[in-house]
Amino acid sequence: LFGWCNVAMSNFLAPDGKRYFSYSQIAATVSGSVPEVQAFAPDVFVAIGGGGFIPARMLRTEVQKPILAISLELYDDATKTANSSVICKQWFDEAPGTFGSLVRGRRVLIIDEVDDTRATLQFAVEELKRVNAPAAVGVYVVHNKAKPKTGSLPDDVTYIAGENVEDVWNCYPWDAAAYGQGIAEHEALARSCAEGGADGARKRPREAEPEGSDSAAPAGAGLSL
Repeated sequence: LFGWCNVAMSNFLAPDGKRYFSYSQIAATVSGSVPEVQAFAPDVFVAIGGGGFIPARMLRTEVQKPILAISLELYDDATKTANSSVICKQWFDEAPGTFGSLVRGRRVLIIDEVDDTRATLQFAVEELKRVNAPAAVGVYVVHNKAKPKTGSLPDDVTYIAGENVEDVWNCYPWDAAAYGQGIAEHEALARSCAEGGADGARKRPREAEPEGSDSAAPAGAGLSL
């Protein structure tokens, strides 16, 4: 169910124990997901801020659908702790002539950068159905962490993961400053993780991989939930 046999395992982590992803890696993963997204045939994208904004924009280049933005908070940036529940900070309206008017009775693809606990995605799907009544809902994430989830998605939701990844801390290039780095330093760490340990990256012990994983399995396999 969680794609254990299709996990693209990273054998190298940065010295801080995290996995860094570059803009080019994200772009390649998003581009590789285009056929699955086109098969879902969305009318509009709903990007979850802030992590879903850049992947949604990358996807729009090839799929060419309008983007709506919502803002949901599970982790408090100020306290660096998880909230007890997802908080809705921003939603869209359905005023005539706006992209929001394209949602009701249409096909909507929710986009985020990572599926960690699935709690945020569950909230987004439930709220979208409750408030805006789309005809069909899909979810696209760049990375799905191969781990048990606390949240869940209904069977009628199409789920697409660009890549199934191991359960380590992911660092994305748009957050480089949050880790006290410039973008050049971040990209160097991403290359180190991808290329096998240059610039001080350390090898992840093979025994730490989930049982039954296959590091040679192709990336980009979607999940149907």
